Amino acid sequence: MSDGTDHRNGPEGADAPDEERPPAVVGVVGGGRMGAGIAQSFAVAGSAVTVVEGGAEAAAAALERITTGLRRAAERGVLAEPPEHILARVAVVDSVRALPGGADLVVEAVPEDAALKARVLAAAERAVAPSTVLATNTSSLPVTELASALARPGRFIGMHFFNPVPASALVEIVVAPDTDPETVRAARRWTGSLGKTDVVVRDSPGFASSRLGLALGLEAIRMVEEGVAAPEAIDDAMRLGYRHPMGPLRLTDLVGLDVRLAIAEHLHATLGERFAPPELLRRKVALGELGRKSGQGFYTWP
Repeated sequence: MSDGTDHRNGPEGADAPDEERPPAVVGVVGGGRMGAGIAQSFAVAGSAVTVVEGGAEAAAAALERITTGLRRAAERGVLAEPPEHILARVAVVDSVRALPGGADLVVEAVPEDAALKARVLAAAERAVAPSTVLATNTSSLPVTELASALARPGRFIGMHFFNPVPASALVEIVVAPDTDPETVRAARRWTGSLGKTDVVVRDSPGFASSRLGLALGLEAIRMVEEGVAAPEAIDDAMRLGYRHPMGPLRLTDLVGLDVRLAIAEHLHATLGERFAPPELLRRKVALGELGRKSGQGFYTWP
């Protein structure tokens, strides 16, 4: 929910949102960990959600992720209704063309590949009404560049969700030069309806969260590389000394070392040497040590 901060010194249209209510109809393109979490969050808020995931096996996996997430939420006692009632508001389809034409919002949550995201967003724009807001969940790619693939860039915005989406408190709203102020207000209103706080930032390399988070993560990796301390010690220093909820290396494992490397390479190209990926990070990714999703990163995961 919005914290009431006055964002009027930020991007145009970032003033306080109107009444917080969820979009009636939402599309999510991509049913991986992030897409499933976004779909789950909107369904819990009351939206009818259509998830696009190509192929029967991938579609089944996406539905299973949402089902598992809802079951775990029910076990924690944080759902206001039974999981099966919420799941009844979720449909999984195998083509962007099957998105509901009257969707209020479509969120793209495919892998961090600019060309892929541009193709998906352009296809989604053709499938929905001119009034539909399109959002990208990118954590670092330029929203302005992605907007260039669209006929209606004013209805496009960045909505950077955090992992795990249902439990995270933040959505970073990224405003490109052509984004309409009403689109910003709608994104903030919908973020609040999920019980999350928004931060509104101007489109720039790495936005605010990825840029700052990556700087800390890369320095922690360099410290391991130089033998300064073990990963556990570095993480404990930040967790206990600075009250971070988890250390930068454990967070890197959760995000994915491959994801961190891709963001680092992008920021290295745009912002300079301070974001140069450490050789240790490159080596681990080459070995398939990607963090939690592979079972091994800076930590061993079950």
